[in-house]
Amino acid sequence: MYGADWCSDCRRSKALLDATGVAYDYVDVEASAENADAARAISGRTNIPVIAFADGTHQVEPSDAALRGKLVELALV
Repeated sequence: MYGADWCSDCRRSKALLDATGVAYDYVDVEASAENADAARAISGRTNIPVIAFADGTHQVEPSDAALRGKLVELALV
């Protein structure tokens, strides 16, 4: 998951991942230009959060329902 501490959508998505017990790596896009560039390379956009999944897909600014649906699809919850 690529995000920033000031981003409310990032905090919401992080909270959902934490609540479901899904393991993930958090990459702070504010920490370096390389992190921001990596998120942009995945999504083609500058919006965050960018959540990349093991199946090669990603979501940008997902709703809780969309993120939970993807976690169910991947049998992570």
